[in-house]
Amino acid sequence: MSTLKRISLRLVAGVGVLWGAATLTFLAVNFSGGDTALAILGGPEALPTPELLARVRAEYGLDQPLIVQYGHYLARLVHGDLGESYRLRIPVLQAISEQIGATVQLSFSAALLAIVLALVCAILTANRTRWVRSVASGSELVISSAPSFVIGILLLLVFSFHWHWLPPSGSVGWRSLILPSVALALPVAAVLTQLLRQSLEDTLEQPFIAMARARGLSETAVRLRHALRHALVPLVTLAGFIFASLLGGAVVIELLFARQGIGRLMLDATSNKDVPMVLGVTLLAATVYVVVNLAVDLINRWIDPRSAHE
Repeated sequence: MSTLKRISLRLVAGVGVLWGAATLTFLAVNFSGGDTALAILGGPEALPTPELLARVRAEYGLDQPLIVQYGHYLARLVHGDLGESYRLRIPVLQAISEQIGATVQLSFSAALLAIVLALVCAILTANRTRWVRSVASGSELVISSAPSFVIGILLLLVFSFHWHWLPPSGSVGWRSLILPSVALALPVAAVLTQLLRQSLEDTLEQPFIAMARARGLSETAVRLRHALRHALVPLVTLAGFIFASLLGGAVVIELLFARQGIGRLMLDATSNKDVPMVLGVTLLAATVYVVVNLAVDLINRWIDPRSAHE
């Protein structure tokens, strides 16, 4: 299959994913209970009159049938209009653009750290003695099973509250990024290490590795120059899905470390039934998922040319 045709199919599937995410989120928010018009006015504490509620419903089209609201929403999406936040009273796209930088910074740093840790640990422990592999596997199992917020709390207790080495909160400066990135990266790194080590061990048993050793190459050269590239395909595939899911993990980490970002925006929007904002953030996550998977597919074709013929 040609690269252009494969990309075209991926893009068509991506449009389907975006439509599905938009539709399911729209239905979930509208059937979750509560009066959207009341949320727009600030909740029951605002003590709105029935006349005011009726005026708000008419202004935002909430008095129309749900299928009509859905049609208007899709029409706005086609034109790139995500609507206006009920709570912030600014365009959803503007609100997301103001907060997305901090989330992207956290996600990229955590993804990079996770991949580096996985590469180093897997290369150092693959096909080593039994006790080395047992210690590594046990540590990875514990870390991968621990939620990010638990790891984050432990990091705060040790490095912020006990030793006072790093700030416990905030989004200013590179030092405030260290603990959130580590908390988000460690569980991901543990999973990737397990996968990459198994792939490396399978690759190191292949005949071409024996031939490389017979040519007098050192063990380090064999692992880095020959085995690693062949072992990276499953790692890259899984890394794509995990990187897309880092946005979800960033929500909890941003709240724990009091950071700016999409996580706080999404939580506030959900709590206040801010339908346009919830839909906008959901579409953002779905778009990241589509783009990352397309990039993973292209990278796999570069790493393993045999996939180009599949």
